[in-house]
Amino acid sequence: MKLIVGLGNPGKIYARNRHNIGFRSIDYLAKLYTIGTSRRQCHAQAGTGKIADIKIVLAKPATFVNQSGAAVSCLVHSHNVVLSDLIVIHDDLDLPLGKIRLRSGGSAGGHKGIKSIISTLGSKDFCRIKVGIGRPMKEDGTEVTDEDGIVDYVLSDFTPREDYIIKAAIAQVAQAVQSILTEGITAAMNKFN
Repeated sequence: MKLIVGLGNPGKIYARNRHNIGFRSIDYLAKLYTIGTSRRQCHAQAGTGKIADIKIVLAKPATFVNQSGAAVSCLVHSHNVVLSDLIVIHDDLDLPLGKIRLRSGGSAGGHKGIKSIISTLGSKDFCRIKVGIGRPMKEDGTEVTDEDGIVDYVLSDFTPREDYIIKAAIAQVAQAVQSILTEGITAAMNKFN
């Protein structure tokens, strides 16, 4: 069993936020492969199905992003998923808007949701698909670096122009998921990074 988790914040108010790219990716996969994700399990909305004839669980933690670890850990244990079969989809400030990057493990890179998952699982050894949302910029062209400014940015919605780019990125995330499932993370990283 493979577990694919998208990070985001629950509730309509957050639905179109930059921080909810993981949720949007799960919704896209669910529609593409006709997998219902309305079952409540482990503090998450989840559903089981198949992608390329491989059994998978799609999940959106109902906890807020920063507490994602509890839901992910529960799902990993309840479905007996080995960590190399866990894929987490999340936003990344350090990637340009719409760029995706696959990783087979490593640090949280400042992402509090990934930090929570690493802390709860006690391991960094799981796949990630990062989706670039870019860094917020001030009017003078310099980066916003203060915590409040970054929080405001990730909790804001994409502009219509940005959303057009993000929709294409989400379609690419779906291709990357299928590649990881059928060819393995190394081949997928060579193809998509």
